[in-house]
Parts: sequence; C-alpha cells; structure tokens
Amino acid sequence: MGRSRTNSGLAEDLLIELDRDSGVSLHRQIEASIRAGIRSGRLRAGASLPPTRTLAAGLGVSRGVVVEAYQQLTAEGYLASRSGGYTQVAASIPPTTTAAGGPGSAASMTRPDRRGTGSSVAASAGLSAGLSAGLSAGPGVGPGDGLSAGPRAGSSVGSSVVRGTHPSAGSSAVRGTDPSAGLSAVRGTGFDGGPGPKFRVDFGYGRTDVSQFPRAAWLRSVRTVLTTTPNDRFAYLDGRGVPELHEALCDYLDRVRGTASHPDNVVICNGYGQGISLLIQVLVGRGARRIALEDPSSNDDARVLAGAAGLDVVGIPVGPDGVQVDALHRAEADAVVLTPSHQWPTGGVLSAAARAEVIRWAERRGALVIEDDYDAEYRYDRSPVGAMQGLAPDHVVYCGTASKTLAPGLRLGWLVVPAHLVADVVEAKVLADRGSPVIDQLTFADFLARGEFDRHLRRMRPVYRRRRDALLNALRTHLPELEPAGIAAGQHVVAWLPPDLDEAMVVTAAARHGLGINGVGPYRITGTGPGGLIFGYAILSESAIAEGVALLATAIREVRGP
Repeated sequence: MGRSRTNSGLAEDLLIELDRDSGVSLHRQIEASIRAGIRSGRLRAGASLPPTRTLAAGLGVSRGVVVEAYQQLTAEGYLASRSGGYTQVAASIPPTTTAAGGPGSAASMTRPDRRGTGSSVAASAGLSAGLSAGLSAGPGVGPGDGLSAGPRAGSSVGSSVVRGTHPSAGSSAVRGTDPSAGLSAVRGTGFDGGPGPKFRVDFGYGRTDVSQFPRAAWLRSVRTVLTTTPNDRFAYLDGRGVPELHEALCDYLDRVRGTASHPDNVVICNGYGQGISLLIQVLVGRGARRIALEDPSSNDDARVLAGAAGLDVVGIPVGPDGVQVDALHRAEADAVVLTPSHQWPTGGVLSAAARAEVIRWAERRGALVIEDDYDAEYRYDRSPVGAMQGLAPDHVVYCGTASKTLAPGLRLGWLVVPAHLVADVVEAKVLADRGSPVIDQLTFADFLARGEFDRHLRRMRPVYRRRRDALLNALRTHLPELEPAGIAAGQHVVAWLPPDLDEAMVVTAAARHGLGINGVGPYRITGTGPGGLIFGYAILSESAIAEGVALLATAIREVRGP
C-alpha cells in the first residue's frame, strides 16, 4: 500500500517551539527548528510541511514570518516547492557545515538517530537552554545497564518498604495494591463505560466526542486497504504490527511530537491499557521491584496493574509544573510513569529543566521513563510541547493512543520502545493476543498518510476550545472562588476548591442535584492534598456545561449551609 504524496496528504501540524524572550527573530527560530528536524531525520525526505498560513496560525505569528523561513530553507536546499503550492523536505539535504550559523542556528544541536542506539542527547531547536545544559551534565548509565541487563545484583529496592508506610519525605509506597480498588473508583462519572448513575449533566473525564468521528474519511481508508493490500498482510504477522503503520506513525510522531522514532522500535497495542500492561510485565521480568507514579494520577491502569504484578507503587508529588523531581531521586524506583506534556489530572507541564533532571535520573539508575502522551494534540492557549522520548530514546518509552483523538472503541495504541527492550515487549504482546487487528492498523496507516488525522485534529481543536471556554466562563460567573488549572490543553479542567469546602461533600451534594463530577482525592496515592474537582467537558454542549456549573453552584451553597 503506497504512501500518498499528493496535495491531499499535506501536513497540518509541525512541532516548533518558539522562545519569544530569546532575542532571536522568530523566522530564524523556525528555520533552526525545521533545519534541525531535517538533519536529525525527524523530518524525512519527501515529508510535506504545513501550508504557511496553517503553520503561522498554529504558532501565533504572521504568515510572512513563516514564508520567510520557508524561503530561506528552500534557498539552502533543505526544502523544495512542489506544484500546487505546497512545500516538502528536499530529496537530498546539503552538507552540515555552513548555512546554519548565526543566531538561532541549530548547527551544533544534535538529536538521537531514529533507531535510538545511544547517540548523543541534546536539545532540539526551541527548547530552553536549561534543558540542553542539563542533559549534558553528569555521568550516564548506558543502555546496556540497569533494566536492560536484568535484575541488579544486591539491589535493595523495595526491601525497606512496609505496607502503608512512607519511606521518604515527599513520596509514598503501596505494595500489592488491590486490583479492584482502582476499577471501582471510576465507575459512574469517570472513564469506565459500564453502567452507573445517570445524571442530568455529567462532567465525567476521559471521554472524547465520538459523534465527531470522521466516518467518511475512515471509510475511504478502509476501502483503500481492502482493495490494495497484498494478501500476505492478512496472515499472522509478528507482534509489533504492520510495517505501514510503523512508518506512518514515525512520520507523524517525529513531525508533530518531536520523537526520535524508528519503525523497528514501534509496537502496536490495543490502547494504552494494554501497552502499560505489557511494559509492566517486561519490567517485572527484568527484575524491577518498584515503580513511581505521579501523585495524583489515574487509578485504573498503571497503579492497578503494577500492584497486581507485585511491584511497590511509590507516589511522587505533583506541583503546578508537574512531578517534583527531587522526590523521584529519593524514591529508588526502577521506572516512572509520567504525563509530562499535560499532567493528569492537574494539567501541569513538566518544565525543560525538570525533564532534563528526570532523564539524568534515568541514566544514573538505569531506570525507564514511561511517557504517557495521552492528549497532547489538543492545545488551545500555548505553544506545542515536545515529547520527552525525543531527548533520550534509550531511556524513554513513548505511549500514544487514538482513544482521545478519534475513538476509544478503536482500541488502537502504540509504543515507541528503546531498542534493547523491543524483543521483550513483542514477546509479551504475542503471548497476550498474537497481535492487534491488521485491517484497523492498515486503515489508520492510510488515514495518517493521507493527512486525514491532521485534518481531524484541526477541525476538533476549536470545537473543544469552545467547550473549554464555556466552562471557564460559567465558573467565573457562578463560582469565581474556584481556581481552574490545566486549562491550556486537553479535554478536562481541574478546579481547586477553597479551604472551607470539603471535596467529598461537594461531590455528594452535586450528585443529589443531578450533577456527575469527580473529585481529585480518589486519585491521590498519599490521600493528602487540596480539594479539587475534575470537569470533563469533551462530550457536553456549551449549554449543558453552563447548566452543570449552575447545578454545582447550588450544591456548594447547600454544603455551606445558611
């Protein structure tokens, strides 16, 4: 099945991070970012770039700034204009000796190669100086050490942990978590799709508007697959999935999320739930004893699975800017699961310096960072934030899914795995189900290659943004004392309660008034922290959102009493 190279396959998204305080002109920063992406292989020969108007709108700059950057890169031989007025990466790129010098240049910035085999780690253009400086400091542990080499001899990890105790300040440990505990907590207004209470308005989180699923475009891809796919693709394949999807995902993820992926390192799975299950199996098989999770974090996947597998679960506190890395150093964990681009549920973004420190921690311990990039495509008031995997592909597993962008019923997920772990993850996948459905994989590959996924995201961003704005306006009107957080991206907002309001009482009172909403408390590992409410808005109309906030205001007045 050939990849589309027509105008219909135009890219509509491209990861470029701009620093407006750097003193470097914006067009120079755009040039440097694209140039670095081409040199590193993140943007491959023949890849289509977004139209200048589309990229300018996404970056919040004038179209002329993007046009100037494209023209300069075309003059240097990095880009080529094609008939129809669109721009592609040139078939061959110029030598890397000149042209890139001067302010904003990426001449000295290197990235890992697409296979991730221990090449140097450095910042991509646009990342802060703190990140690039942090990555170059301190000794590292090579990819052949730590978890890649099996259990560490004489390791004391987990030996001092007692059930329910706190081994160090700022972290907590849970051993042998009851698998049913997390699942029961999400029934009703959360992710779970099973039967639960019916509410007049339900702010349940973790749901995407499946009524907007692009049926016509998906059907076109299904027809293409059924009429053009060779017969051998329908036979048993290896557990990694079909090559067409590996290629399409690498093109997309490298361009939009800034990963350093290689098709050989991609494993297709049945959503994030199966993906994290496979990774936990591999960790246990390699001798891991303790896994660190953000606190608060989801209680229906990694926490449940890790506890059932016998791993110690350590909670690492989350602040406004994501996980507190100093607590991670004290946790003595073999792996950490992070949502660095939009922490769930608080919405914090892990800073560049903190990302560098997490990677240093992983290198020193020979530990694994599991990056859950669950909703990074939906951003409204901020520049894109690149994936951590692109900075350290030997130490970071990138986890993605179509559940929030297309529909959870597709059960499509993907892992970009360090090369030394691929065989183990594939073995676990084969034992689990012998591989994910081929037709769905091939359909998604065609959908990606044609640019339909980009178009769908571009269409949905303003839809979700209007709903987000309706929520924020309603909170300002009816409940100005609540503090919204994590509003710049995603499909939910957390609002912190004032100290005089008890979270559980507010949730209970809201249910009496026909409003479904979750508190933050059930997702804490330590059980301590400020009260907050999670507003999932993705499937609600703007009028339903306003009605729901009004119901919540009534419930809060009831809690406060006369």
